[in-house]
Amino acid sequence: MKALFLNGSPRKNFNTVALLKKAMEGAKSLGAETELVHLYDYEFTGCKSCFACKIKGSKCNGLCAIKDSIRPVLEKAFEADIIVIGSPIYFSYPTGQVRNFLERLLFPIDTYLVDENDGHRIKVPHKTVHTACIYTMNCPKDWLEKVGYYTILGRNTEEFGRLMGTGEELYSCDTYQFNNYDRYDVNMFKEEAKRKQRDEQFPKDEQAAYELGVRLAQKAIGTVKEEGVA
Repeated sequence: MKALFLNGSPRKNFNTVALLKKAMEGAKSLGAETELVHLYDYEFTGCKSCFACKIKGSKCNGLCAIKDSIRPVLEKAFEADIIVIGSPIYFSYPTGQVRNFLERLLFPIDTYLVDENDGHRIKVPHKTVHTACIYTMNCPKDWLEKVGYYTILGRNTEEFGRLMGTGEELYSCDTYQFNNYDRYDVNMFKEEAKRKQRDEQFPKDEQAAYELGVRLAQKAIGTVKEEGVA
């Protein structure tokens, strides 16, 4: 059982990575072979609309045809039983690196074909992969619905679930953004309130991330037994 964790933050030691590592611990507790990849370590673009994956008789078999630095990570994602992507939210969306990766991962699996019997979209034959997105943000929890994040960010979960197998999401709100608030012009935030949130709420988010990892591993174990995937 292979579990791939993708850090879509430019920082390697802050909120997003902390939650990803907790999810890794949860998956590992059930025997998953885990790996953490930092997407900002790679220089790559999103889909280039070459449509090589859509040509009749294409040999891409669900993998992006572009052979650049991110290709080995895409191959690992294609073979994984669990994929968890973590990202801070920048202007209402995951980081550009996450968006680029999702385009490169999901578009080759999707097709422009429909089942003639029921009209459903067809995807490239692929084993079931259990996925999740972990989002960290300044946005307070009671703003999530107000600013439409459940809809905007939920689309990633839906597409993951449709194309890979299943999808979940975890929101960590009102996060502590700096180690020293006095250094920055941020008078809309009160460091005392941010610190209180970090000390009281973030450990709960870490526990939720751990439980997410356990849950995904449980699903993957069930899928392996059901589908006979090694």
